[in-house]
Amino acid sequence: MRKLLYITTLFCGVIAGGSSFAQCDSTASMCQNHLGTEYISDGQSYRALLISDEVAEFHTTFFGGSEYRIAGCTGNSDGNLVWSMYDVDDNLLFTNLDYRNSPYWDFEFTSSIDVKIEAHLGALSEGSGCAVLMIGFKR
Repeated sequence: MRKLLYITTLFCGVIAGGSSFAQCDSTASMCQNHLGTEYISDGQSYRALLISDEVAEFHTTFFGGSEYRIAGCTGNSDGNLVWSMYDVDDNLLFTNLDYRNSPYWDFEFTSSIDVKIEAHLGALSEGSGCAVLMIGFKR
């Protein structure tokens, strides 16, 4: 009986995990559309499963002389992910909260910079969700 309970619990965990990965994949597809044809993905996967007031933290480097687009998505509609970009001294460089949670924004950097991007669910989101950030550079 105990072995059956263990197997059932393990099976349910695998199914739930697969479901969250599927959610992230569909969110990533929506986010990819925001890069359009002008921007090429940097190939990195910036994903986090967020519950209520959790904050995901991502680190990246932007190189001077390049144009970038950051797209942030969660759920099945735009405007549900709030993300903010900080320099290494924790100075706020940008937040999409100032722009009605815009799902993407374009940046041009004159010199290279290391940044931290924090993302959390917006007020319109459900209690949890997969946060996906995509960074693309202009062709």
